[in-house]
Amino acid sequence: MLILGLTGSIGMGKSTTAAMFEAEGVPVYDSDAAVHALYAVGGAAVAPVEAAFPGVVVDGAIDRAKLSAKVVGDPEALAKLEAIVHPLVGAHRIGFFQKAQAENHEIVVLDIPLLFETGGQKSVDKVVVVSAPPEVQRARVLARPEMTPEKFEAILARQTPDAEKRALADFVIDTGQGVEHARKQVRDLLTLLRTSRHA
Repeated sequence: MLILGLTGSIGMGKSTTAAMFEAEGVPVYDSDAAVHALYAVGGAAVAPVEAAFPGVVVDGAIDRAKLSAKVVGDPEALAKLEAIVHPLVGAHRIGFFQKAQAENHEIVVLDIPLLFETGGQKSVDKVVVVSAPPEVQRARVLARPEMTPEKFEAILARQTPDAEKRALADFVIDTGQGVEHARKQVRDLLTLLRTSRHA
């Protein structure tokens, strides 16, 4: 089974592109959604995270704003949180792989926003980077509610620069020319990968 790592900076259209892979019948593992599930009521992360950071659970779920206030800007606290959450996400992901294998899928996609920042490229076969021109990215992000230019710059500062991601990628999906153009690239890429697997 070929594992594609899908990544891209904020506002590049990564979620839309992930949905395109799904529409083509490729299982997509969304690591952000996995963390949301772990943080929700009954989620496996609730008790251990509350034990490590008392006061972050509200109504049985982890309050992300309260948790964020305890870890942002504190590398030691962040490392402590990651040591709890990463193994839980890893276990969750194993279930995803088992299901995809049982259903005989040739290709799966791991949607990982901080793929390069966390060294995740080592655990995938090929990396697909979703990209768009800087002005398109900026316009998309600043159109989001509660987004400010300062917030946008702070997020960009934490992410590997787009040019660097593109240089490290095996494939780049350009979303700057609209949805249909991006969809064609996704289809062409899947055709290429499937053909090369059977070559």
